[in-house]
Amino acid sequence: MEVMESSADERLDFGKMGYGCKHYRRRCRIRAPCCNEMFPCRHCHNESTNMLKNPMDRHEINRWDVKQVICAVCDTEQPVGRVCTNCGVNMGEYFCEICKFYDDDTDKRQFHCDECGICRVGGRQNYFHCKKCGSCYSIALHNNHLCVENAMHHHCAICYEYLFDSLKVTTVMKCGHTMHSECYHEMIKHDKYCCPICSKSVLDQSRTWKTMDEEIESNLMPEEFLYKKVWILCDDCNDTTEVYFHIIGQKCRHCKSYNTRAVAPPVLPQ
Repeated sequence: MEVMESSADERLDFGKMGYGCKHYRRRCRIRAPCCNEMFPCRHCHNESTNMLKNPMDRHEINRWDVKQVICAVCDTEQPVGRVCTNCGVNMGEYFCEICKFYDDDTDKRQFHCDECGICRVGGRQNYFHCKKCGSCYSIALHNNHLCVENAMHHHCAICYEYLFDSLKVTTVMKCGHTMHSECYHEMIKHDKYCCPICSKSVLDQSRTWKTMDEEIESNLMPEEFLYKKVWILCDDCNDTTEVYFHIIGQKCRHCKSYNTRAVAPPVLPQ
């Protein structure tokens, strides 16, 4: 899901007042329970600690363990709550007591998903929780996607950032696997049309397969290879079959895909 950002001018003005960071606008800082240091948000903490020279010192904050916050207006440290106990300022227009999360940009339409266990953006009415995939998806995907168990509980295959609570927009591919949208488009831009996890085609390749049919028909193999056969595995339908070899590609007899690769012949029973 997409996290909407405020304009550069708004962030600059907010930063001058000492409120918020590049990730969120809020009127408080958090006390990290893991290292007892103050940070504008958990992402600032994680970015800071991940830059430490000693790998043993690198760590990420557990958002649910945050117990103390510091008001950015009066510097009063206090237990997690929406309103400052000293000056009465609202420390976040959106506040989730479960996630210990504050954000003034309510245009994001934040909501807490009990099944995900974290806050999401985009409006509760626009999303549903897929129990098998283990995450919230756009209602456009309701009964319209291939479920993969815990599909969001892994790292993006391109940039290796954990997807489940990433701030970046995520794409669900035809095969049901997920990755960052920007990583997906970068992959397509470089003419890579297969899922990096399962190798299935991520786009409708029927026009490409038709073009390959025409090229094979007009380019016969030399006579010594004309009747050469190979065994192939189709990554789109998982069918294994024996076909005639061609330098352009081997076509799956079952689903007509050229997304195939040569494999060893099956071992026949004795």
